[in-house]
Amino acid sequence: MIFPEKMVDLGKNRSVIRELFEYGNKRKTEIGKDNVFDFSLGNPSVDPPKCVNESIIKLLTEKSNIELHGYTSAPGDFEVRTSIAEYINKSFGTALSTDNIYMTVGAAASLTISLNAICKPGNEVITFAPFFPEYRVFVENAGANLVVCPLVGKNFDVDFDMFEKSINKNTRAVIINSPNNPSGVVLSEETIKKISDILQIKEKEYKEPIYIIADEPYRELTYGAKVPYIMNYYDDTIVCYSFSKSLSLPGERLGYIAVCNKAKYEKDLFAAICGAGRALGFVCAPSLFQRVCAMCLGKTSDISVYKTNRDLLYNSLTKFGFECVHPDGAFYLFMKSPIADANEFSEFAKKYELLLVPSDSFGMPGYVRISYCVDTDMIKHSLSAFEKLAKDFSLIGE
Repeated sequence: MIFPEKMVDLGKNRSVIRELFEYGNKRKTEIGKDNVFDFSLGNPSVDPPKCVNESIIKLLTEKSNIELHGYTSAPGDFEVRTSIAEYINKSFGTALSTDNIYMTVGAAASLTISLNAICKPGNEVITFAPFFPEYRVFVENAGANLVVCPLVGKNFDVDFDMFEKSINKNTRAVIINSPNNPSGVVLSEETIKKISDILQIKEKEYKEPIYIIADEPYRELTYGAKVPYIMNYYDDTIVCYSFSKSLSLPGERLGYIAVCNKAKYEKDLFAAICGAGRALGFVCAPSLFQRVCAMCLGKTSDISVYKTNRDLLYNSLTKFGFECVHPDGAFYLFMKSPIADANEFSEFAKKYELLLVPSDSFGMPGYVRISYCVDTDMIKHSLSAFEKLAKDFSLIGE
C-alpha cells in the first residue's frame, strides 16, 4: 500500500459513535427526526451562556480585526493564558503562571500534544475502563501502548491491586477522566489520593516521573458530586481541559493544557508540550474564541437541563428493569446490555429507532452508552420504545 495502512484504516473506519450518528441522520430523512431517538453523540443540547454572545459582540465592537483574527503567540494569547492561570489559582488554590498554560484546539489536541510531549516508543499509558475510545488512537499515535485497568463493582471503583500491578518501568502516564465518558462516574477524593500515593511510590522505585493526564472536559457537569483537582494531590499532573461542554461550544474547538508548577522538570515539560504542539501543527488556537472563553471563565450553560434528563432517564430505565450505573457527572448513562453481546443488543434496539452506542470500543463489553444531552421531550417520547425493548428481553411483563 502506498499510504500508511494504519492511517487508511482510521480514515475508512469511523468510530462506532460516528457510524451510529450517521445512521441516525439517514433514518431522520427517511421517517422524520421526531421518530428517531438518537442517543449516540455527546453534543451539548443547551445554549451557551449569555456571556458568550455578549463577549463576541463586545470583542467585535472594541477590537481590531488584526487582534481578533490574527495570529496569537504559538502557545496562545498572553493575556488569555494569564487569565486562565489566575482563574485556576483562585478556584483551586494552585500557583500556576502564564507559562504553565498552552491553548489548544479542544481537548483532543490537549491530549494528543501531551502524549507526544512525554512518550517515547515502548512507553505505556494506563487508563481505566470504560474509557473514551480515541485514547487508544492518541496513545498509539504517540508511539506508546495503552494498558487498560477495568473499573470494578456496581459503582465502578478502581481495583488498586490491579492498578499497582499494571505499573512498570515503561509506564509514562495514567489518563484519568472524571467525570467519566461513558459512565458518568466521578472518582472520589479518597480514590484520587490512593492513585497518587501508589504513583509516588512507583516514581521513587523507577526514578522516573509518571504523569497523571487529567482529561477534564466534563469538570463542571456534575450533580452534587465533588471533582477533586488532581494537581492538589499529585505534582506530576497535566490537566487537559475543553470549553466544549461547559460553554456548549464543541464546534469552536477551544481548550488548554495546564502543567502543574510543581511537576518534576517543569520547564522542560512545558517546553516539550510547546515542541509537540509545533511538530503536530497545533499552534495558535482560534484567536477570537481564546478571548471569548477567557471572558467567560467560571460560567456554564444551564446544566440543570442535563440533571432533569438524567433523572428522567435513569429512573425510567431502572423501573423498566434495565441495570444502569448511576451517573454523578457528564451527560451519559451507561446501561448494562440484557444479553452478553452489546453490539447485537444495539442492533436490536434499532427496531424501535433507539440509537444506543455499544460499549466494546470503550474497553468494557456488555454495556451501551446513552447520551442524554438531548431535548427532554425526545426522552419522554422515547420511553415507550424503551419499555417495549425491556419487554422483548423479559425485563418486565407484557
